[in-house]
Formats: sequence, C-alpha cells, structure tokens
Amino acid sequence: MGCSFSGLNALYDTVGGGGGDIWVNDYRFRVVRRLGDAGPAGSSVFLVKEVVAAAAASSDSTGGAVPGPAGLAKKKGIDPSHISADGTYALKKVLIQNEQHLQQVRQEIRVSSQFSHPNLLPLLENAIIAVKGVQDGSQNHEAYLLFPVHLDGTLQDINKNMLEKKEYFPTISILQIFRQLCAGLMHMHSFDPPYSHNGVKPDNVLITQRKDHPHLAILMDFESARPARIAIRSQADAMQLQEWASEHCSAHYRAPELWECPSHADIDERTDIWSLGCCLYAMMYGKSPFDYELDEASGESLQSVTKSAQIKWPTEAGPSYPDSLRQFVTWMLQPHPAVRPHIDDIIIHVDKLIAKYSI
Repeated sequence: MGCSFSGLNALYDTVGGGGGDIWVNDYRFRVVRRLGDAGPAGSSVFLVKEVVAAAAASSDSTGGAVPGPAGLAKKKGIDPSHISADGTYALKKVLIQNEQHLQQVRQEIRVSSQFSHPNLLPLLENAIIAVKGVQDGSQNHEAYLLFPVHLDGTLQDINKNMLEKKEYFPTISILQIFRQLCAGLMHMHSFDPPYSHNGVKPDNVLITQRKDHPHLAILMDFESARPARIAIRSQADAMQLQEWASEHCSAHYRAPELWECPSHADIDERTDIWSLGCCLYAMMYGKSPFDYELDEASGESLQSVTKSAQIKWPTEAGPSYPDSLRQFVTWMLQPHPAVRPHIDDIIIHVDKLIAKYSI
C-alpha cells in the first residue's frame, strides 16, 4: 500500500499549522506536529498519533467475544514494549534526492530491521513511494520511517542544557548511561559478520528520564551502519574508505584509521570503540575531547590531533571526576586500532566501575 498521497498532503499542511491523516502501509496516523529536521535538506520528523478503528472481535475459551488487538499492536513480530500506550510515534520523512540516496535509504531499512535490543531504536514500519517532481515532473522518491517516540530529547540536548546551568552528570549516572550504549553496540557487534554503527555521538543517543530509575539511553540513526570488517588492500581501497567516512562519520567522533587509512589494513568494529570513548568524554565535559580551538599556526588540525590522540582535559573549575573514569576514556582512545579494546572488554570494565561507584 505504501504511503497515501492524502497523507503526504497532511504532512505538508502540518508544517503550515494544519493537520490530517497519513497511511503508512496498513496503519493510519494523525499528524500532531513537526518535531524537527532529520538529516538531508527537506527531511523532517513528525509526532503522529495512531488512528485505530474499533478493535476487532475474537473469541475467548468460552466462546464469547473479546476485543482483539488493533493497529500496530496486531503486527506480527513487533515487540509489545514498543507499542505506545497513548498511540504516539515519531515519523521520519526523508526526501530522496537521487538513485544513490534511494539505495542508501533501502540499506538503512534493511540493516536497522535486523536489530532487536532495548538500547537500539527499533524501526516499526516503513514505506518508500515514488512521487513526481513539482517543477519538472521528474520521478523522485520519499521514505517514511516509523519509530517509538522519545520526547525528552538527545544526550546532546541534555548536555547543552546542563552546561548552560553549569551542571554536570554525577559519575554513576554517566556510567549507567554509558553501560546502556555499550549493550546496544554489543548487540550490533555480535552479528556475523559484525556491524559497526559509525555514528556513535551524543546527537544519536535518545534519553528518557525516569522517576526513581536511571535514565534510559537508546542509540538511534543507522544510516551509516554497515558490516564492520573491511579488508584494505590498496591505496584506492584506502581512499574510498576515507571518502566514505568523511561523508558519513562525524569528524569529532571519527577514529584515526578513518582519517588516514594505510593501503594495507583490516578495519573492524573498534572504530565504534573510539567513538564511544569520545562520547564518554562528552558526557563528562559536554563536548568531544577533540572539539577545541586548534593552534593552526603550529600545524594543528583535527586530523592531526585525532591521529595522535591529543586529549585535552579541562583545567578550569568544573566537575571533579575520578582518575579511573579518565583512564577509561584514554583506554578507548588508543590511536592504534589493534590495541584498542573490544566491546566485551569495555562492558566488563564499566560493570566494575558501576559496582565501585554505586556504593
């Protein structure tokens, strides 16, 4: 069925303040409001609410009629925990610009559909439709991806708000959030072959604040996820990898081997471990360890400080974190990937730190 054109009109009307319904395959949603931009120009995320018809009737063991599941709740294979109690979800609309972009979106859908973990954002439904260009009548495509909604924002949002108030996460909160990111990545790295996320950063971590419980952390955005292990056997291979990374991996969280790759190398999922180390630092101090003003006069560049792992620890008054946490960051930010730890090593260590600082 795809996504109905009446639904497309509803989305466009909503941007201007209107409302309307949209169908994504067999499921109907009412557009509540626009939440924000999403990646490529013109792509957006909307808050939508499922419109469910009267519940289908089924028979119980006594032969009586009882309400059956309706809407997304009846979809086979969907985790019941992902069904919204109030029917609200996040709908991502992607304007597909060319054939290459179309293949990238299809790959994102294929990859993300494989994952099922509490700390990875699940793709609940998707549709790609062909539409005619408004100006020249050319054939374009738009994709609609449906996810659970988390309205508390991202780790980056929370970091920014806390920094403005000169507030910082306590050590145990950092470790609890970080442990959940590790669990999500462990799921991806456990595939055969392993998948790397390639976009681990605070902007891609959804946070849900829970009363009397640790924050829930969910890793999202699998646009750049792909099989992690890549054999580089020529200068052309190396250049291709570097060009791909410059387009898909955030510079301040990008591993050194993705900046300058040897002509003979075996790349693996430990590119994500580097990004994890940067993310842990960002939870402590609000930004990547390589997000500082460079001394260009001395030849400093983001690539050079990343390659040499020149971590600058804040010296001004601020949060006081234990040396063990700083050492943990340094351990992950090994410039040589062969000596960088794997995700299972990281989980063992973070569990020890949680036990230590929970007392």
